[in-house]
This record gives sequence, C-alpha cells and structure tokens, in this order.
Amino acid sequence: MKKLVILGGGYGGLALIQELFSGYLPPDVEVVLIDRMPYQGLKTEYYALAAGTVADTAVRVKFPVYDRLQIVYGEVTSIDLEKRLVNLTNNDPVEYDQLAIALGCTDRYHGVPGAEEFTFSLQSFSASRETYLHLNNLRPYGHVHIIGGGLSGIELAADLRESRPDLNIAILDRGQRVLSSFPNRLSAYIHRWFEEHHVDIHSGVSVSRVEKDAVYNLDVPIATDLAVWTAGIQPVKVVQDLDLPKDRSGRIMLNEWYQVPSHPEVYVIGDCASLPFVPSAQAAGAQAEQVGHVMKALWRDDTPKVSPLKLKGTLGSLGKHAGFGLMGSTSVLGRVPRILKSGVLWKSKRHY
Repeated sequence: MKKLVILGGGYGGLALIQELFSGYLPPDVEVVLIDRMPYQGLKTEYYALAAGTVADTAVRVKFPVYDRLQIVYGEVTSIDLEKRLVNLTNNDPVEYDQLAIALGCTDRYHGVPGAEEFTFSLQSFSASRETYLHLNNLRPYGHVHIIGGGLSGIELAADLRESRPDLNIAILDRGQRVLSSFPNRLSAYIHRWFEEHHVDIHSGVSVSRVEKDAVYNLDVPIATDLAVWTAGIQPVKVVQDLDLPKDRSGRIMLNEWYQVPSHPEVYVIGDCASLPFVPSAQAAGAQAEQVGHVMKALWRDDTPKVSPLKLKGTLGSLGKHAGFGLMGSTSVLGRVPRILKSGVLWKSKRHY
C-alpha cells in the first residue's frame, strides 16, 4: 500500500480529499488526514467568532467520512523529509510515501516588540475564542485597537461594532487607506461605512512596539484596553523550520506540479505554497483541486496537465447587512456582496 498523508484539515486539505475521492482512487493508495482538531474550522469566519456575532458551532464543519480515509489527531511538530516521517505531539510518528502539506498560516509580527505577547489573534479556532472572551469581558466603552487594515481587520471591526455598540473601536493601518491594493472606490465605501458606524480609522500608523495598555505609533503611545493583530501572516513554524527554498514571504518554492523540486513526493498547498496570489481560502481550494488532478495523473503514469489558477474574486462583510466585493476589476458594494458571501459560506458547509 502507498500511504498519502495530508497535513491539515482546512480549505486546502479538505479540497484535496474531496477531489481524490470524487473519482477513481487506486486500490493500493491509503489516505491519512492529520489535524489537531476533530473538525474543520472555517477560518474565513473567525472574525465573527472573535466578535461574538456567531457561535463556535457555526464556524466548524465535520470532517468527511470515507471508508479509505483515516484521520489521525495530533499537532505536527516537525517533518523529516529524508526519513519521510511526520512527528506529532501525543501520538506516534506517521510514515508517508507521499505528503501534502496544507498547514496554513500564523501571525507575522514583523519583529515588533511586544506584539506577540500583548495582542490577540484570529489565526486559529482557539485563538479566536480567546479573543472573543477578552472582547466580551471588556468594560463598557473600553478601547479596542485592531492593528492592520486588511480584510480580517475590517470584518472584525464591523462585526464587533454590531456585538458591542458601546466600545470605542479603531483600526490602525500603515497605509493611507484600508485595503490599499483594492480600487479607491471600494476603500472609500468602507471608510464611509466605518464613519457612519463610529469606527475610527487611523492611517499612516507605524506600530513600533506594543505594551499591555498601549500601542506605539513610532514614539507616540496610543492607550488601549485590548489590541488585535491582523497585520500580516506567514507559514506555520513547522514549515518555517523546513530547510527548503522559500520566497520572500517564507512560502515554499514549488515546481509546476506543486511539488517540492528536491522531494517530488511532497506537495505544498495553500498559505505555505509560493503562489502568484495573496493567500486565501479560495486559492488554497483551487490549488488543492489541481494537486488532486496531478496525483491522479501520476498514479495512472500519465503526464499531468495543469492550467494557471483562476480565482473568482474577493468578498468581504461589513456586519450582517452590508459588504463589498471585487470581481475582476469591478467593485460590488452594499447588500448584494454580503448575500453572496453568505451563499459561499453556506456552500462551504455542505461540500461533503
């Protein structure tokens, strides 16, 4: 038997499983999924979990059940590429013949002193729940600062405004406008929404350090009761520790079939893979489908055919009644993109 081990039951890992089991799977291939949780956490919705606008049961999905899928629970601590071995906490090491690394990302603190110690995170299910507990327990009219004006920071600020209308909420962004890589029209709409809902946006902020009760813009302290970090991501430490060629963001360089060139039995999916896209659930899922096609072709002794990845666009929410989207070069604003995002979430819960 050949053992294919998939690390991570997130968007990429589960999309690969779905692709493999949707067609012919050779009888001599055994598939093993390794994850630290007994369910998939819908990471694109962790902002809502942290804000308290959804219950934790709303952002988790049961793993699929297949006769030839084995699930092993444990935290991956290291990967031995030479011995083809995955080491776990509280479980025996797992050998593999083929490996798919889909472990996702963690916060990138850019060397800012105190950032990891004194800010809260959205990068895992448990971290988002911890963030919720502290936000929920804040004194009335407390001050919350969200560091980073990207998609996660915007969605968290908007949902937090709905769940805690008393709080003083501010986004601290390094750029001159939130979502600076998006069209001006889209950013302007978000700025207007926040102005109408009394969420402050501070642009041009260079966070130099974080303390228990303050975020520093260079040498100027900004008093805070709680700070949430949404200002950057990087591959998880297990991937950082691999001695492999990586791009400037720390993502593993791959060949055209998404394999590690020096170890073609190893595939890398999603946030850990060097792709021509910003890391996202959509990119991870689309790439994972192609990895499934590659694996099937090689099992048949065929030459894989891989087309360039094409993404459908980006959707974001501003609370439960407004949203924004970018489809190609077209900005979509208001109620419609929020409805579309709800539809995408509904579909993602019913893949299996």
